[in-house]
Amino acid sequence: MPSDWREALGSVASENGLADIAAFVGSRRSSGLNVLPDADRVFASLELTPLASVRAMVLGQDPYPDPRYATGLAFSIPSDPSLPLPRSLQVIRRELEADRRVALPASGSLEPWAKHGVLLLNTVLTVQVEKPRSHRRAGWTKLTDAIIRLVAERDRPVAFLLWGVQAQAKARLIDRDRHVIVCSPHPSPLARARGQAFEGSHPFSRADQGLVHRGAAPIDWALE
Repeated sequence: MPSDWREALGSVASENGLADIAAFVGSRRSSGLNVLPDADRVFASLELTPLASVRAMVLGQDPYPDPRYATGLAFSIPSDPSLPLPRSLQVIRRELEADRRVALPASGSLEPWAKHGVLLLNTVLTVQVEKPRSHRRAGWTKLTDAIIRLVAERDRPVAFLLWGVQAQAKARLIDRDRHVIVCSPHPSPLARARGQAFEGSHPFSRADQGLVHRGAAPIDWALE
């Protein structure tokens, strides 16, 4: 974990605070179970977006359970244009293009957002291959809730984009007066099948409008 985040998080990010998570994940890696992402990518979201630069947060659930896709960044995949795009990411990109008129590169990587101050955080930071939500009891939410609270303690307005019911449950950790909370259905096609369409929810422009209303600059949502 990067030192700026570790120091600001305090005991929850200490060796003792992370001991249960390390034991859970370590036991599965040592047992030969395929755990994603690779160990050096588990904290990629914090590495690419330093605490001081956070201006927005997109909250996911857990990493893609596919070794081709898991990067440690919520909803993002590697910057390989030959990779087919996951369906949720296809939906996100279509809405981004419609909402903010952003040009879409062939690659499905969202790393440019991370470098523009958008923290791409999953609530659970590891998963077993082909088993979504398999690490939901590893203890990650204690840490990721602390990360959400830490960002929400900042004086500067931050836009929190909460997609789906599980992400929206974290709104209780955020000061609505100080920050911007933008709720949308989850971009999964399954949500659309239930009549909850991410398309047309305008999360990006709503985030920008909320930031501007609070005297902050809009987000650079460009992907190139």
